[in-house]
Amino acid sequence: MNQRIGYARVSTDDQHLDLQRDALKQAGCSVIYEEAASGKNTARPELEQCRKALRAGDTLVVWRLDRLGRSLPDLVQIVADLEQRGVGFESMTEKIETGSAAGKLVFHVFAALAEFERGLIRERTQAGLIAARARGRAGGRKPKLDDQQVREIKALLRDPDMQVADVARRYGVSRTTLYKHVGVITLRMPRNGNAAAT
Repeated sequence: MNQRIGYARVSTDDQHLDLQRDALKQAGCSVIYEEAASGKNTARPELEQCRKALRAGDTLVVWRLDRLGRSLPDLVQIVADLEQRGVGFESMTEKIETGSAAGKLVFHVFAALAEFERGLIRERTQAGLIAARARGRAGGRKPKLDDQQVREIKALLRDPDMQVADVARRYGVSRTTLYKHVGVITLRMPRNGNAAAT
């Protein structure tokens, strides 16, 4: 027998499940999975259990679209997965049902918008990398040490008693990062006469 299964999730704006629970019961849901964790927690164990319980012919019902997906691409991916498995989807507030032609059309539009959003993100990332290269950087990140700091470090390391680890600690970087910026590791002779690798 086909079931209507509900999924409810609290958000940082609304920490109560009562409204969603009542609405899902009125919509005829025989089972309701309730996610009590806030939106800051990326793990959604109840949603995973809910998805495992759904069978072909069942319908997943949510009170509002944002209860199911945290972003448009996330929402589209979940609903597409349900559709491939023969599971229907219904959002009560927006009155969307993927079993109807209108509901399917809405999700085709959503999928197109999600792909458009991904394309914009890719373009912005690419533009940022191009701009960074134009400013003389290989990637988009800011160098950990600037030119002035590199000059200061080189001056410090001319002192045979100065330890590389101490200099790296002073500038808040690892020894590896320091070597990348300062250059070749050399062998220096400290005042005590023992060779020190830097």
